Amino acid sequence: MASEEIRVRGTVQGVGFRPTVYRLAKACGLRGDVCNDGQGVLIRVTGSEAALGEFVLRLQQECPPLARIQEIIRTPAVGEFNFEDFEDFAIAHSVSDTVKTEISPDAATCLQCQQEIFDPFSRFFRYPFTNCTHCGPRLSIIRAIPYDRCNTSMSAFAMCPECEKEYHNVENRRFHAQPLACHICGPQAWLERADGKAVTASMFSMLDDVDAVCTLLQKGEIVAIKGLSGIHLACDATVETAVQKLRQRKGRYHKPLALMARDIEIIAEYCTVSPKERELLTSSAAPIVLLSRKGIGNEKLTQYSIAPSVAPGQNRLGFMLPYTPLHHLILKRMNRPIVLTSGNLSDEPQCIDNGEARERLSKIADYFLLHNRDIINRVDDSVVRVMGDKVQTIRRARGYAPAPINLPPGFAKVPPILAMGSELKNTFCLLREGEAILSQHLGDLENAAAFNAYEETLNLYLNLFEHQPQSIVIDQHPEYLSSKLGKELAAANQIKIYSIQHHHAHIAACMAENGIPLNSQPVLGIALDGLGYGEDGTFWGGEFLLADYRQFRRLATFKPVAMIGGEKAIYQPWRNTYAQLIAADSWQNLTQKYDNLEILNFLKQKPLKLLNQLIEQNINSPLASSTGRLFDAVAAAIGIFREECSYEGQAAIAMEALAAIDSLNNDEEKPNYPFNFTFFDSIYCIDSSPMWLALLTDLQQQTSPGMIAAKFHRSLAKAIVEMVKHLSHENLINQVVLTGGVFQNCLLLEQVIQGLQTLEINVLTHSLVPPNDGGISLGQAVIAAAHNLTENTLI
Repeated sequence: MASEEIRVRGTVQGVGFRPTVYRLAKACGLRGDVCNDGQGVLIRVTGSEAALGEFVLRLQQECPPLARIQEIIRTPAVGEFNFEDFEDFAIAHSVSDTVKTEISPDAATCLQCQQEIFDPFSRFFRYPFTNCTHCGPRLSIIRAIPYDRCNTSMSAFAMCPECEKEYHNVENRRFHAQPLACHICGPQAWLERADGKAVTASMFSMLDDVDAVCTLLQKGEIVAIKGLSGIHLACDATVETAVQKLRQRKGRYHKPLALMARDIEIIAEYCTVSPKERELLTSSAAPIVLLSRKGIGNEKLTQYSIAPSVAPGQNRLGFMLPYTPLHHLILKRMNRPIVLTSGNLSDEPQCIDNGEARERLSKIADYFLLHNRDIINRVDDSVVRVMGDKVQTIRRARGYAPAPINLPPGFAKVPPILAMGSELKNTFCLLREGEAILSQHLGDLENAAAFNAYEETLNLYLNLFEHQPQSIVIDQHPEYLSSKLGKELAAANQIKIYSIQHHHAHIAACMAENGIPLNSQPVLGIALDGLGYGEDGTFWGGEFLLADYRQFRRLATFKPVAMIGGEKAIYQPWRNTYAQLIAADSWQNLTQKYDNLEILNFLKQKPLKLLNQLIEQNINSPLASSTGRLFDAVAAAIGIFREECSYEGQAAIAMEALAAIDSLNNDEEKPNYPFNFTFFDSIYCIDSSPMWLALLTDLQQQTSPGMIAAKFHRSLAKAIVEMVKHLSHENLINQVVLTGGVFQNCLLLEQVIQGLQTLEINVLTHSLVPPNDGGISLGQAVIAAAHNLTENTLI
């Protein structure tokens, strides 16, 4: 006989792991116990050597669906406990300890729970909060570790005898399911009118308040629905007046709206769904998946067409499936998609509290479907897309956060680090013991409410994980609110602070998620985005950096061009067009040669004399090598959102959609626009001047906007590949990293990858974290960790 303590680390709490241990231990004839503690799961067990070996093997093979074993450590039994006292195997009470365990993300309703809520003979029939150890709330309801009911918002609901019976029955899949509840003892949902008047059954035929929501949506009403980790606004996605009403009330005038449909079959009426996309839609994460629309330009393919206002100028729709019993029940009778967008005014954090919703959403929603289970942690819906055979994460939140990302070899002994993230699409990152814990997407911190939510979430994570950072990491931009807060925290706690260049962090994030070891040879990182603060005090956004985790060297960039009016250039694309044109040639020459062009006539109506003074005197017109602004400039030149955009990148996204259509329809020989390679300020530059003159000539020859857009994408990709080829002659380059928000452009990314593969260069892209600023915090953290390890080695 042998006795062991078996330590299991990973996502092993709240996912049915202890019941699995119990079942396997009994099957293997072992005695002992299992408990949750701050480090994960601890198993104390005694039995034959063969039985112990079989037990550990089966534990890995029969791991519960939501569990993730990171490490199993077996040690001979020592200490004061007498293993001979065990007569059977038992599940012991949880032990509070130093927190080293993981918190499981919220999980979509499993198939068994789905069957029960529609089974009239089940006690969970039509219960909107049905769950088990394989599904349901986790992060959204947790206050503290370990993950036990008393540490969640379910502590307010005492279990009835039937639930108690299932909770303690090891043969039941709800054994120790912490959010377990039913109609009798659990949370309840109810319907309210936004105007405060009573809701009566005579208003519509309904089974219950949840079913009534379906009828309201079918009638064109807007309903605020409190779900798993936030409150959403819903309307019928096929009724243009309802969608327009929602947009106007919410103040979200152009950004695409997310859709939810009852099942894959309904989604397939509107979009093509590949096997990989189907897998994502039906996964426990249940993200929004960006899918290619069917019949672009010919929407009358189904009985109900998607309202034009859902995703204007887009060739993709963002669909998700129901991920809670509440959503399944609402959509049971709904044979068409609904809009399901975050419950907030545009750019504010999503509402999570009933009172807050009544106050902030009463002018948007006509009705509220609320419930009395508190949401502790606000978590937005995740957004992903499939490119080729690889998943690209656009927004990492519900279903994925806060599952840790294992760091590459060399980072195992890193002390605790806190990385504050960027200003836009913010996440923060806790680094500890060889893993990175990224927060859920927290939004744009320039919004005061979003910044307050960022501070609250940061404090919650620090307390939840008992994380005491020994250093703090910030972006180099002096005005980022995340950087300012990081400086305050470092000063208050008297700990070291690292300031990391924005694009270096982008590249390091991609390296880390691709498992590039700490002491690897440098990669060539190509970071293309809107802008980031450069080491020379200018704004960068089109960078070719030879980088490892510790340092980088800037080899090439795009020729810097003025952002006239600073931030205004982000939302008024014509400003970028004018700046690019006069950087390419004199205004006098341009007007002489292309005087009849619409874009030039448009620009003549602008205060050009004032704009020139701003550039000449360097007044709020910083130079930027921004690829994002180059896209905006080309889009405006061909008439796409020329005057104004309501969100960053809107013009570029619409131009990609137009280019993608032309790329599909045009099989002729495809010429390219020329780009010059110059040597400027000790580095190589990609100069778009000749491209602009050729593009204006195309406009003069009345080439279609779609053809110009496709030609621009193709030409830019070719220029990027040519620059890599040129740089590889002077530098040892085995791997290229593609990162930054511009590489969310599928067309550009695919064309660049194809070009680099012809050079037989290994290409690394993002999958686990977004290529946009949502992945910055991971890069910041690993760069600081590399510096820390180097400094400690030198001491």
